[in-house]
Amino acid sequence: MPVTNPWLAGASPSERLPRERLEERILNLLSSQNMCVLATTGTAGALATPVRYFHLGFDLMFTAAPGTPKLRNIAADPRVSVGVFAPLVGQASSRGAQLFGHARVLSPEDAAFEHYWPAVRWQSNHVERSKDLADPPLGPLVVIPADRVVYTEHWLRRDGYAPRQFWRRSTGG
Repeated sequence: MPVTNPWLAGASPSERLPRERLEERILNLLSSQNMCVLATTGTAGALATPVRYFHLGFDLMFTAAPGTPKLRNIAADPRVSVGVFAPLVGQASSRGAQLFGHARVLSPEDAAFEHYWPAVRWQSNHVERSKDLADPPLGPLVVIPADRVVYTEHWLRRDGYAPRQFWRRSTGG
C-alpha cells in the first residue's frame, strides 16, 4: 500500500533542535495563529477558555473584561498553561505548543502596560463592534511570559528531529 509520509512510521527520533531553530519555529507558530486555550484553576476548579491572543516574543497577552472567571482564577493562582495549535489535517501536519507561565494582570497605570499595549491589535475589534477608534479600551491586559514551552511538530521527524521539543526561558547572560 502506498504511504504518503513514510518517515512517520517507526520510532520517533530523539534529536533536539538547536535553540535558535526551535525558537524560530515557536515564534512562527505564535505569529501564524491568533487563538489559544487558556487553562487556569481557581476555587471552582479548572477552567479552559478560548481567547484571542497577541504576542511579543515569548510573552502572550490578551484583553479581558474585569471580573471574568479567568481573571478571578488568575487572581487566585497566576500559574497558567496556554495551548496554541495549527489546524490539523493529519499527523504530518500536527503542530502546536503548550506554554507555561505566571499571568500578570496589567492596568494602564502599570509601568509594563506601555511596553505591551502597542502589540495588541484592538482596532479591528472596535471596527467590528462599531466603536470609536479614538476611544481605545482601557480594560485589563493579561500578560503571560512563557517560562517554558513544549513544542510539537511531527514534520520535524522528516529531518531526524524529535517531534516534541522543549524550550525554557534563559535565566541569565
